[in-house]
Amino acid sequence: MTDLSAPLDLSRAFLLERFQDYLALEQGVSVRTSEAYQRDLARFSTYVHLKGAKSPTDVGAKTLREYIYHLKDLGLAPASIRRNVSAVRSYFKFLLGEGHVVRDPSERLETPKRWRTLPEVLAVEEVERLLAAPTLDEKLAFRDRAMLELAYGAGLRVSEWISLGIRDVLLEDHLVRVFGKGSKERLVPIGRSAIGAIATYLRELRPALEKGEGKGVLFLSARGKPLSRMGAWKILRKYVDRAGIVKAVSPHTLRHSFATHLLEGGADLRAVQEMLGHADISTTQIYTHVDREYLRSVHRQFHPRS
Repeated sequence: MTDLSAPLDLSRAFLLERFQDYLALEQGVSVRTSEAYQRDLARFSTYVHLKGAKSPTDVGAKTLREYIYHLKDLGLAPASIRRNVSAVRSYFKFLLGEGHVVRDPSERLETPKRWRTLPEVLAVEEVERLLAAPTLDEKLAFRDRAMLELAYGAGLRVSEWISLGIRDVLLEDHLVRVFGKGSKERLVPIGRSAIGAIATYLRELRPALEKGEGKGVLFLSARGKPLSRMGAWKILRKYVDRAGIVKAVSPHTLRHSFATHLLEGGADLRAVQEMLGHADISTTQIYTHVDREYLRSVHRQFHPRS
């Protein structure tokens, strides 16, 4: 019979044998589940030990998140990762109940179910097709091009780019001032393409759209009022179709694409966090998952022995 246990010293330090007794005697789990949990916890204890943990009390939420991404990098299926998460949660529930730890770091541990809710990310080539889709035969082409350039170029939430004021666009400084969740202000850099598109829109079209009801908002509807969320979504949908993009694209897809393309290019995670306006870097870390998927796809496509 295969030995499923961790090395003896790790098993003792991390109370794995006591946890197995707990599963069998108090939880009544099947032999199959018990063996699976034993394998999962052996891998877990080895990983956290290599990260410097000498006992369960040394394991925090950050290490647990890194461990789950480590499992993803190993190529485990989502179902296997969910079982590993379940094992870790049961383990810390046991430790907390027995008084071996004073807090449960697995309380907010995410599973692949959350990862799969991420919108699809556009390839750079798809973004270029989308941004080129508004043509001059469109009456509102200057507005639409500026809006798409800014949404992707600054990684804004849809609520942020439809409420952006003219005074918040600092073209000479290559910045936009954004008021995000909780009215928190942040400055986000924008590139030459977005600056040029916004400047053209402000010069050539917005004065004609303004009918006294624009409220100082940058992007106006054909009636001269600030764009609604639905209005912005319909504009995006039109150009997604025109560009021949078959993926499900929402305004948030542009934000995900912005973050993913920065990370693919080597950007620092904390810099991306600042630009996105995330209060907690763990929120930004979901993009490292998307980035890893991209790297895997490149490897599968181009490596001769993939």
